[in-house]
Amino acid sequence: MSPFRRRTNGLRRERMEASLRFSDGTFRNTSGVGPSLKKGSTVPVMREFLLGGRRRVPIAPLPSVSPLDVWAKPAETGLRATWLGHSTLLLEIDGVRVLTDPVWSRRVSPSSLFGPKRFQPVPVPISNLPPLDAVIISHDHYDHLDYPSIVELIRYDVPFYTSLGVGAHLEAWGVPPERIIELDWWESADLPNADLRITSAPSQHFSGRAAADRNRTLWSSFALRGPRHGVFFSGDTGLTPEYEEIAERLGPFDLVMLEVGAFHPAWGHIHLGPDNALEALKLLGGGSFLPVHWGTFDLAVHAWDEPAERLIALAPSLDTHLLMPMLGAPIEPSRVEGVETWWRAISTLERRVTATDDTTERLIPIGDPID
Repeated sequence: MSPFRRRTNGLRRERMEASLRFSDGTFRNTSGVGPSLKKGSTVPVMREFLLGGRRRVPIAPLPSVSPLDVWAKPAETGLRATWLGHSTLLLEIDGVRVLTDPVWSRRVSPSSLFGPKRFQPVPVPISNLPPLDAVIISHDHYDHLDYPSIVELIRYDVPFYTSLGVGAHLEAWGVPPERIIELDWWESADLPNADLRITSAPSQHFSGRAAADRNRTLWSSFALRGPRHGVFFSGDTGLTPEYEEIAERLGPFDLVMLEVGAFHPAWGHIHLGPDNALEALKLLGGGSFLPVHWGTFDLAVHAWDEPAERLIALAPSLDTHLLMPMLGAPIEPSRVEGVETWWRAISTLERRVTATDDTTERLIPIGDPID
């Protein structure tokens, strides 16, 4: 059995059963949308995922930089974000440091031998992170809740803020229960000894680390509010009108982080993708937009750089303040004036490799991410 199924009792179970989103032993989206693929699409999508799709993995590791020198100094504007890959970010908000969905493992899978593999290492190891004030975990999927990373973070005296039920995983893995704060949608918690409020908010997704655990824990987005700045972190979600209510109750936001990768028409109701992410940004009332959940793992059938290229094509016409920092590059949103298309160094390399017919002269990337 999974740790969750063994540990849902006592106060944790009572809180889950009291949630408006919990019914007959599982959580549900407000809209009623479930985790299954759209009707009639299961077989074609599985065939496409297993056999189709081009350029799903970059030919070489993506460029990255070390953030350590920048992290050593406080953010001059009071707001700084460092994208470390997928949905893992270090956020610095009015002097408070928050880590989101920490995933350092090489694979996002129950096994270290199979499953989606990381395109490149995280720019900095956990041991080199600066002191943290909070860790946020949006939901329990393997690419957001990573057992080895949690075990390593236990030795830091930091509280974990997460969705209802997810604390059972954390507690089973050794996180002291007093350092686990589980939140239902619209519930808030103030950080001890720090001026920051964390609020759980709606998302439209699903949960589970095994078939028997489907939707037995909640999934959430999170709003963070300091004295001067507010930010929004989507976790995983499809497009939902609840974003309008989030804007009304928790906005405005200086920085919005929305998932843009791992999209497909068959699961468009549980993942955003670039087009719906821009619509979600509009519902949220705008703000500087930092896309996440792309450029790290092969989780869909689109090209690895399609989310970024689609955003580059769409954002100018929508007057969107788009932030596309290189992996590991700390940025202060109000000081970013344009997008550097750093990922195109790899796509250019791919074109050069494809164009040559002489295999003896093909460029062989260092650290090829493909098994």
